[in-house]
Amino acid sequence: MLALSICLALLAALGNAGASVLQRQGAAAVGPGRSARHGSWMAGLVHRRVWVWGAVLLAVSGILQALALATGPLSVVQPVMSTELMFTLVVGGVVFRRRPDTRTLWAFAAMAVGLGVFLGLASPTGGRTTVPLADWGWTALGTGLFVIVLGAVAPRLSSSPRAAVLGTATATGFACTAALLKDALGHLPEGVGEVLTTWQPYAAVAVGLGSFVLLQVTLRAGSLVASQPALTLGDALLSVVLGVALFAERVHLGWRALFEVLALALLVAGCVGLARSPLVTDDGSRW
Repeated sequence: MLALSICLALLAALGNAGASVLQRQGAAAVGPGRSARHGSWMAGLVHRRVWVWGAVLLAVSGILQALALATGPLSVVQPVMSTELMFTLVVGGVVFRRRPDTRTLWAFAAMAVGLGVFLGLASPTGGRTTVPLADWGWTALGTGLFVIVLGAVAPRLSSSPRAAVLGTATATGFACTAALLKDALGHLPEGVGEVLTTWQPYAAVAVGLGSFVLLQVTLRAGSLVASQPALTLGDALLSVVLGVALFAERVHLGWRALFEVLALALLVAGCVGLARSPLVTDDGSRW
């Protein structure tokens, strides 16, 4: 079951990467000038076939992620989903015919090895499939206050730190969305009707939409180099915490803790390196 959830999460990450590239390609074809002249940038995107295919692929990726969450621990699925950044570079490089430089390849390898070693050492295992309402109450209070504090601090910072702080807040929202979705899917054995009568799927939609809006604010606040590591790693690491706190998933520590920290450091370094790649910065490419 764990192997299945990892495969589904990898496919979902690949789908997200493909959707991102297709939608960026569609946005680039529309161009900022059209938006300024006609005020119909979104309408222009909808009429671009490549952008629509990106939206369809994004929906398929959402289904794959839901299946991964239904069959595996949250503390495994969301960290594996962080490979989206790596897949984006690969797919984007192929589509836009841009070869990664040596530094990007090293960063790619560092992120892949760091993630693999961390998951291998931590060996997260599944716990319960649903979460008591009281646990959700404390989680909502804690994460809500955390996001509010980050939102209050962000305007006082300069561009790059502000993007990193907002990226962390956005990642918190996405991690909570995944946790809510997993909790909702825990009722699936009782029937689809039972899932639709619970509050979790509707909360997941609300939190997900709020996180998407916050993501747009984050991307406008500063460079991708500043926001992407916080977005990618924040979602992965907070999901591990939520998996343990909400779903009673077990993460092995003990003598492995030091090596897990080193693996996380390698993962962070790889993520930062990929975010600095010419393939994703404005200086290197407009996609």
